[in-house]
Amino acid sequence: MRFATLKRRRWIMRTAIIIASLLCCSSTRDTMTLSSPLRDEDGDTLISDGETFQLGFFSPNGSSGSDQRRYVGIWYYESNPRTVVWVANRDRPVLDASGVLSITPDGNLRVLDRTGKSYWAANLEESSHLALKVRLLDTGNLVVEPESNLGRMILWQSFDYPTDTFLPGMKMDENMTLTSWRSYEDPSPGNYSFQLDQEGQYQFEVWRRSIRYWKSGVSGKFITSDDMPYSISYFLSNFTTSIDNNASVPYLTSWMYVDTRLIMSASGQVQYLKRDTEKIWALVWAEPRDRCSVYNMCGDFGSCNSDADVACKCLPGFDPSSPDSWNSGDFSGGCIRKSILCSKSTASKTFLSLQAMKVGKPDSEFAAADELECKKECLNNCQCQAYSFEEVESAKSHGGSGGGLCWIWSENLNNLQDGYDEGRDLSVRVAVSDIESTARNCEICGTNLIPYPLSTGSQCGDPRYSSFYCNTSTGAVDFKSPSGTYQVIRIIPESRKFLVKSRQADSCKVLEFNRSLPFHVTSSCGGKMSSKPESFIGGKDEIEITWEPPPEPTCITSTDCTDWPDSTCSTALDGRRCLCKPDFRWNPLLLNCTRVKKHGGLSSEKLPLSVVISITFACILVLIVLLSTVAFIHIQRRNSGKRKENWTNIQRYSARQLYDSERQVKELIGSGRFKEDSTNGIDVPFYNLESILAATENFSNINKLGQGGFGLVYKGKFPGGQVMAVKRLSSFSGQGFEEFKNEVVLIAKLQHRNLVRLLGYCVEEEEKILLYEYMPNKSLDSFIFDRTLCMSLDWNTRFKIILGIARGLLYLHQDSRLRIVHRDLKTSNILLDEEMNPKISDFGLARIFGVKETAVNTNRVVGTYGYMSPEYALDGFFSDKSDVFSFGVVVLEVVSGKRNTGFFQAEQGMVVVETREGAGLDGLNTP
Repeated sequence: MRFATLKRRRWIMRTAIIIASLLCCSSTRDTMTLSSPLRDEDGDTLISDGETFQLGFFSPNGSSGSDQRRYVGIWYYESNPRTVVWVANRDRPVLDASGVLSITPDGNLRVLDRTGKSYWAANLEESSHLALKVRLLDTGNLVVEPESNLGRMILWQSFDYPTDTFLPGMKMDENMTLTSWRSYEDPSPGNYSFQLDQEGQYQFEVWRRSIRYWKSGVSGKFITSDDMPYSISYFLSNFTTSIDNNASVPYLTSWMYVDTRLIMSASGQVQYLKRDTEKIWALVWAEPRDRCSVYNMCGDFGSCNSDADVACKCLPGFDPSSPDSWNSGDFSGGCIRKSILCSKSTASKTFLSLQAMKVGKPDSEFAAADELECKKECLNNCQCQAYSFEEVESAKSHGGSGGGLCWIWSENLNNLQDGYDEGRDLSVRVAVSDIESTARNCEICGTNLIPYPLSTGSQCGDPRYSSFYCNTSTGAVDFKSPSGTYQVIRIIPESRKFLVKSRQADSCKVLEFNRSLPFHVTSSCGGKMSSKPESFIGGKDEIEITWEPPPEPTCITSTDCTDWPDSTCSTALDGRRCLCKPDFRWNPLLLNCTRVKKHGGLSSEKLPLSVVISITFACILVLIVLLSTVAFIHIQRRNSGKRKENWTNIQRYSARQLYDSERQVKELIGSGRFKEDSTNGIDVPFYNLESILAATENFSNINKLGQGGFGLVYKGKFPGGQVMAVKRLSSFSGQGFEEFKNEVVLIAKLQHRNLVRLLGYCVEEEEKILLYEYMPNKSLDSFIFDRTLCMSLDWNTRFKIILGIARGLLYLHQDSRLRIVHRDLKTSNILLDEEMNPKISDFGLARIFGVKETAVNTNRVVGTYGYMSPEYALDGFFSDKSDVFSFGVVVLEVVSGKRNTGFFQAEQGMVVVETREGAGLDGLNTP
């Protein structure tokens, strides 16, 4: 009897365990009904049957702890970071955790808060007579269907209302549009949208608000390499498009597109990505891929070169339609002809021959016997802007008698790009007078004008400058030096300089010239370049070279001096040259003979008395300066012994301090606290050194963003297209060790939209590395102190920047879980994202305050003079008020556009003085 009772108890226990397991499993569901809504405060979610997608409430990646915006969305199950593919209430987030996704009694699917306020609705047709259910499919599609859905009827589905992501199973048609997020942290509709091109044959386009930003197939049948890749077109058509048999098109099936997606990113790129077996997203294709891929980047008759520091230039024979806009970097207005196209004289017409060109699609095409027939067709048509001819046997099938195809452009040429890999030859109609070669200038090479004295041959320019070669097959200009040949990417006659593209990473170091050559390297690999910010990822390896002003032109006979007025061909010390006539003198800057002015009828060689007195006074002043310098050097040498002794003692003390800091950090690393498998207390992921080396191309100078007090900062591109700023801490900076400990252990715990986020860290071998979010607009001081860039900061933007800094500072002082004083707040430590939102950075000098602490005294005053409060700079006494003082200085700099330290005219005054005198408005920097 006792045995039977025991057996019965075991059976009851097993049954209870089975029931509990079933109840546990049932908590994971893919379906929602009227009686089982999703509540945010309970953490309710739907998970698709195959655990591929998950639906629920979320906050965007990178949101701070104080950010209470909550959205209903679909993301890949267990993705980290969360990869969101659809958002319901992207325009109206719920501002707390009271949100509910439910089927309402009126038969609709809605997002509500605790008061019943609606934030989003599926807008179903009247269906209150049906019992409905919501189901999340393994395709990522959220469907609304009858609860007893025997006929598989779908009343509503999220695939018909995408946000920024296209998934397998969708179909891109004329009614579908993908709209980007506003930013990485904000899923509300952004500035860019991707849709089907209504004019092309299954081509696509990206719009930036009302402006076309990118378009596939801009060249039509003239160049097919810019068409949308067939593999992606096949994906966007939901695997329904067909194509003629072509050996270059691979065999495709729908199963090849598992774990793929296409997104319209907030940066303006449409991106196609594929996830590998390790759940890492890899970028397969993206457009626009560079500046020249942007639709009509340089306007009509403007040619784009992606290698040049300034992307756009007008074709030879054309000038900017708006020179002021063009010089400021706005190329959208394009270029206009110097001379009228149609004139009575046929002899005045010619063609500019361009090679390897990309151009918008032609207006007509026909079969032609040869290029001459094509050229005549263009000359006989007053509206013809350009033509192109290609010899192909297939032209006979078009009804022609010859062996070629002729393309004609009647409208203005657009989407021009030179040096295009798949480009064709293009002949642009121009006036002879606008491009004909003279002794001053050599013949045009492609889209490049060769100004005097530069020479590509013996018939033009100056022989001493004949280091250039025109590649007639590509239209490119090469520069030959003793160390090799370099491609010229831009010539700037006004400043007598040109830019060449380096062939390898160390080319900038080995480019040398013989002293007899009139060329000098003035900057290399962007070292001193000052160019406008680029919209696309990546820097350029450029070498800037200047040429010396030339002497008088060479000549053989007097006719050679025709292009040089007021000169005659005469014998000089180094041969025959076009020497200036009497009363004229050669001006090497203006490249002509200029008249010598005479004073009061006297010879130009006789100097006025006032000039003689001025020269004498200047000589006396120089003599005084020289004597003062000699005396100063003598005094310095006499005291050098004492200084050397003092310096030796300082070095010993600094070395001891540096050794102690190095020992502390090594103990910190050796404790296991910074290893990948020990994340206790660290809120950011560990990155191994190998992945960082790959992302920065072994810390290449190409990816170098800048240099701070604690080390170098590089740009790193990680798998999946994520871009980060990589700070490599210097081993020679004692402060760098403290900053490392501060930012990994402390700053990682801070989360606010106006603080730069720490995304990862690495401690491996001798390297100590920090990874931050990438800020494309760099620092605030690069805008407000730049005469050109500051004009883009209107008052609304400046107020937005000031307000954002204040919010970040308030968070540090009051709202964060740790009370922190920054101690080094300045404009160079304020970074700007793509939307010009400010983010406070560089927490290496920050200090934590206790709950009851209000101030601290230190013997080690660190920071930047000019931004320090007086009590901190003089006495080492700091508190949160010290940051407020620095904030005030930053506000004055943002408003005035002036640095708080620098040289100013006495009558101009300083901005702080103006403010104290009640005349603060006089110092405002009006954009």
